[in-house]
Amino acid sequence: MSFLERQFGLKAQGTTLRTEALAGLTTFLTMAYIVIVNPAILGQAGMPVAAVAAATCISAGIGCILMGLIANYPIALAPGMGLNAYFTYTVVLGMGVPWQTALGCVFLSGVAFLVLTVAGIRQLIVGAIPRPLFSAVAAGVGLFIAFIGLKEAGIIVANPATTVALGDLTKPTAILALAGLLVIGALMAWRVKGAILIGILIIAGAGALMGLSKVAPGGYSLAELSATAFQLDIPGALHLNGAMGMAMAEIIFVFLFVDLFDNVGTLVAVTKKAGLVAPDGSIPRLNRILTADSVATIAGSLAGTSTVVSYIESASGVQAGGRTGLTAVIVGLLFLATLFFAPLVQAIPAAATAPALILVGAMMIGALKEVDWEDPCVAIPAFLTVITIPLTFSIANGLAFGITSYAVLKLVRGQARISDWLLYLLAALFIARFIYLGGE
Repeated sequence: MSFLERQFGLKAQGTTLRTEALAGLTTFLTMAYIVIVNPAILGQAGMPVAAVAAATCISAGIGCILMGLIANYPIALAPGMGLNAYFTYTVVLGMGVPWQTALGCVFLSGVAFLVLTVAGIRQLIVGAIPRPLFSAVAAGVGLFIAFIGLKEAGIIVANPATTVALGDLTKPTAILALAGLLVIGALMAWRVKGAILIGILIIAGAGALMGLSKVAPGGYSLAELSATAFQLDIPGALHLNGAMGMAMAEIIFVFLFVDLFDNVGTLVAVTKKAGLVAPDGSIPRLNRILTADSVATIAGSLAGTSTVVSYIESASGVQAGGRTGLTAVIVGLLFLATLFFAPLVQAIPAAATAPALILVGAMMIGALKEVDWEDPCVAIPAFLTVITIPLTFSIANGLAFGITSYAVLKLVRGQARISDWLLYLLAALFIARFIYLGGE
């Protein structure tokens, strides 16, 4: 018996090396856009773009390979969309936290995730959060990302009278971004593999012809590619006191919970599609899956990027026949190979990445189909979650409004249960947070 057969059980899953390789390539093409988009977002936090691109490749490579070898699932990982925006716009730019300290918070959230997984506490937390709020958070993050994309494209601009308004669509950046929406949208409509990545590269090429790309001549040293490596400030994330200390705790909480939500939602969707769910509806080796994710987040923070999550794009590889961890390992190897092209992302203009943000956000809205909009006890918290995240530029606020309103509505309906104690504890903490912030 070959090593691959012993490690991944290809025959038992009815697959072959060729099928798994094709599935791995398919998954990689559908999510490779993150190598361009993640540095574009984190770069606005003051992080070196080429170094973040390298960290993105490294963390995705490590995460995918760990997922394949430890959990044996065709699930790929990379720095998460939404959490990278939260990292930049809320934590660094909004709260004034240095990006090194923010990376320290990512590291601590990864350690907390690992501890909760090993201790089995994760199941308690997952059970306490209403499933509709998982979907609402995903959709709210989608709107958050799309809003950022529209802003970066100049399609939406600030307006003192109406808060936001339509921008000047005759400017080159806006024109290119709108063209990017059409190109990527058309490619997606035709089911082209890697539509987002292809669209970004086409618009980047057009941007270069229009003089919008910033191409730095010459080679790049290893020092430049490792400028974010091991720069995280863990003591800074641990030793802040007073209001900032509370803010650090909240940041770690959001990184942890959104990562947890993201993973559970993705795992359910992908494992169902692959037929890997147990007869009782459970996901085999779930702790191994979450262990791989938490270790990848820790590795990502050390390399210099935001939280690593499971990617729903893994479903494309499953559609292509991927059934084992070999698919994930191949995706990981492809990400590591992409490391050599990391410096080139500096030449990608905002007009090319903005359409990707908008359309990735649009696809995340699909999670709302799982919300029962006929039940006010579910619909109201879900809506508050979805609308609060983009309009306050904070995933934490969305979580707070959603969980608190859900708990209150269940309480007034007389549907509170002792078994829901953790939900009500979280709601009480969020209410205390609002009171504390109101007094600042």
